[in-house]
Amino acid sequence: MRRLTALEPTGAPAASREQLEEIVARHGSAGEMIRTMAHSPALLQGYLSFSRAVKRTKLPRALSEKISLAVQEWLGCETCLNAHAEAARTAGLTDTDIALARQATATDPREAALLTFALKVLAEPAAISDDEISDLAAHGWTERTIADVVALVVLNQLTGTFNLVAGI
Repeated sequence: MRRLTALEPTGAPAASREQLEEIVARHGSAGEMIRTMAHSPALLQGYLSFSRAVKRTKLPRALSEKISLAVQEWLGCETCLNAHAEAARTAGLTDTDIALARQATATDPREAALLTFALKVLAEPAAISDDEISDLAAHGWTERTIADVVALVVLNQLTGTFNLVAGI
């Protein structure tokens, strides 16, 4: 059930209106989540800036979608799961890859280790140990990759949590 309404640019606060009008001018429309975030200019600006920044990570698109699927499965956001499953297919993932990612695992042990780490970042970051970081390094993951995973998890937590709260 919808809890928050999606706004049209004309009904949005002034700071959000400008951002929505820019999105509509570039893309022809603004999605439901973005139009709902427009209730809070700070949230909308933060999301748009952070989302653009996370797109510059060095994670391969298919791996990024696997991480997003694992996080959204844990959060329980069906809207996000559907969007990321479609994006995963576009990135070349099979239905089996998608099903495994939703379980935070993969056939590749390197990716499985990274997916396990991503869920731990989401669910219990204070419990991440030095050994777990060393294990990721032993799998060939760099410190940049580890940092990029944290950013991707946080972005997915923001969108999934917002959609669940808003009832999208």
